[in-house]
Amino acid sequence: MLGCKVFCMFCSLKWRDDAAPTPTSVNYHFTRQCNYKCGFCFHTAKTSFVLPLEEAKRGLAMLKEGGMEKINFSGGEPFLQDRGEFVGKLVQFCKQELELPSVSIVSNGSLIRRQWFEKYGEYLDILAISCDSFDEDVNVLIGRRQGKKNHVENLHKLRQWCREYAVAFKINSVINRFNVEEDMNEQIKALNPVRWKVFQCLLIEGENSGEDALREAEKFVISDEDFDRFLDRHKNVSCLVPESNQKMRDSYLILDEYMRFLNCRNGRKEPSKSILDVGVEAAIKFSGFDEKMFLKRGGKYVWSKADMKLDW
Repeated sequence: MLGCKVFCMFCSLKWRDDAAPTPTSVNYHFTRQCNYKCGFCFHTAKTSFVLPLEEAKRGLAMLKEGGMEKINFSGGEPFLQDRGEFVGKLVQFCKQELELPSVSIVSNGSLIRRQWFEKYGEYLDILAISCDSFDEDVNVLIGRRQGKKNHVENLHKLRQWCREYAVAFKINSVINRFNVEEDMNEQIKALNPVRWKVFQCLLIEGENSGEDALREAEKFVISDEDFDRFLDRHKNVSCLVPESNQKMRDSYLILDEYMRFLNCRNGRKEPSKSILDVGVEAAIKFSGFDEKMFLKRGGKYVWSKADMKLDW
């Protein structure tokens, strides 16, 4: 009897290993276009394609049917398309019609207006703003700036709007050669985000490295030891969520502008067929997604603002 139980347990584990992963949390990069020119960008403007709105909605409904609980809209810059209306309509659709527990956006923040919050804020759980430095000269070196707009001043404005419209506020920072010695403790604590995601600068062949890349990010790369020193300097920031190159590479389900999963296991982005053509289960098998690493890096957390105890 014991032997049968062990055999059945082995079969169950083997079946789970062979089965397609569940798309619990998906990052949909629906556009590659951006108004910033960050030198280390790993999802560059190689096409200008954006799916028609109804096709994007169809794909999102398929993902929900396949088990998606969280959708994150990214780019490129999501607010470039139709001045934010495109992403706003997708946010509303995912929360109102698909009833997803969590809907989030990653943006550089430069194109977001108060009117957008008035129209779509209630449907958005988390707004993540990319900010790599609190020194504007460093932001200029990195390429995170357009015209004369001050990126840090805009960050504080967006923080206030998130409070006013009950949207959880998050900050994403890419640690690189130009900001690795910076002390961000006071600024992060003052902004008080729900999460501060700190990424080690990552090279992706064909995106920010190699002959066919639109960026040359080698000059931004830091060592694991440098990254660890930055983390140690900020160890008392309670919302800090660090992600080394090892944690990042295969632990994200990335969907591109054609709704193809991108497999990064070989150091470059190799696309599956589109979920719109072959379905979610068939496409996701080629994603290279490491579900165990996703959980290990804290990929699943309290991500619905209804469950967050926030003082708006």
